[in-house]
Amino acid sequence: MCVHQHEHRIVDFAGVESGWRSVVGLEIHAQIQSMSKLFSASATKYGSPINTQVSFFDAALPGTLPVLNRECVAAGVLTALALNCHVNQVSKFDRKHYFYADLPAGYQITQQRQPLAVGGEVDYMTVEPNRKLPPTQRKVRLIQLQLEQDSGKSLHDPTGHISLIDLNRAGVGLMEIVTEPDFNNGEDAAAFVKELQLILQTLGTCDGKMAEGSLRVDANISVHRPGEPLGVKSEVKNINSTRGVAKAINFEIKRHISELEAGREIVNETRSFESHSGKTVAMRDKERLIDYRFMPEPNLPPLHVYSTVPDQTRPQVILIDQVQATMPELPAQTRSRLQEQYGLSLSVVLTLINERMVSYFETVMKEKTRDAKSVANLLVNELLGQLNSLSRTFPDSPISTEQFGELYDMFQRREVSFDIVRKVLGEMSLHPDSNPRRIVTANDWFQIQDVDRLTPACEEAVQQQQRSVEEYKRGNYKSIRRLVNHVQRNMEHRADPVVVIQILKNLMD
Repeated sequence: MCVHQHEHRIVDFAGVESGWRSVVGLEIHAQIQSMSKLFSASATKYGSPINTQVSFFDAALPGTLPVLNRECVAAGVLTALALNCHVNQVSKFDRKHYFYADLPAGYQITQQRQPLAVGGEVDYMTVEPNRKLPPTQRKVRLIQLQLEQDSGKSLHDPTGHISLIDLNRAGVGLMEIVTEPDFNNGEDAAAFVKELQLILQTLGTCDGKMAEGSLRVDANISVHRPGEPLGVKSEVKNINSTRGVAKAINFEIKRHISELEAGREIVNETRSFESHSGKTVAMRDKERLIDYRFMPEPNLPPLHVYSTVPDQTRPQVILIDQVQATMPELPAQTRSRLQEQYGLSLSVVLTLINERMVSYFETVMKEKTRDAKSVANLLVNELLGQLNSLSRTFPDSPISTEQFGELYDMFQRREVSFDIVRKVLGEMSLHPDSNPRRIVTANDWFQIQDVDRLTPACEEAVQQQQRSVEEYKRGNYKSIRRLVNHVQRNMEHRADPVVVIQILKNLMD
């Protein structure tokens, strides 16, 4: 679906370049997480062998008819409610005609005239690229949410100069979510896509795996001078990562500005984003596209959803109130609750939510003696870092909440130092069946608290760090950190810093 920017009110933001305003709207296609396709009983499992999940209807054999999947409709209604949309009690399906090899019927069943839901708005958090400013909350308005079929997939063999077709994806249910052009740059749009991804994953209506194509973004971009009419827009299709969304939009904004300042015109065209180069390339000129020839879908009656049961003998109907009752806690609500309940900073809360760490964190925090800020700090700065170095996401963490909790308790009781915690997390990341206490015992990593063992190292530090000692005696108490670091190096980072500091103070008094 194309969004014509001149039809909507524009939120005026500063563009990337001085003297220009950029306007960005998004069309997002989210594959519905269901066992079967939108209009057939074919399975929807990702990665299945090519053309093994294709029914006669998916292949557009003559005489086959669509049968609407109730599960997909319920997912659409739940998503619409979460996005604060108005759910239409009557919506209709249409045929959108175009001729691609991966669209066997020659048309797509969609909802052009009367979509499932209209309106809506979403609050989301955006972080400045340089992270010098705190996260800020913004709002985007939505135009509509509609149900439609996905197409198949073309597989290109450049060496053999042929293209093959995989119809496994053909007919998978999609929710197309169209925003107003309320964004002004790539980071802004990417932040919303991340929020939407979190909402869909929380609802369970889409797995949000952009790398697998289950969440794809089309961006409409234009620029203009303040006070002048909106510029000609270009559309970048099928962006498959949040980072790609930011890069593609920012590249297009700069390209538009560069072209206009050079005296050239912007062509209304469709482009694709090349992730390896960070650039967009032209696909086709929109002005030469044929008419889609929308027409009502003759094989599907209007779709009705209800607030109350119209007929007790029709249990298959979708009840909006019942769907609303299944609504889980949404990311925005989770952000507020974590800040209030645990006293965490917004930046830490955003990381916990964005990296899908909340359930893990709250399971660890069931032990009431644990400090929330300290636990969150270890999770965000240490465990997440270990997983990132192994190219693993947090939900795939091999370290259980029991293992992490035991290690944290050892740290809290000062049995191990912070540096040792980092080492143990690294060991458990590589050896998931290991136990933190056994690792510490086997390597003799327990923190040294014996004054007699620590005193010689402290005396050496005082003797070799005379400048730091003098600074400390003049009132620069932070200089004691250099002495502590000296001791830790000599003691292989096993010295208890609390005991070390007390010994050093006694030596310098």
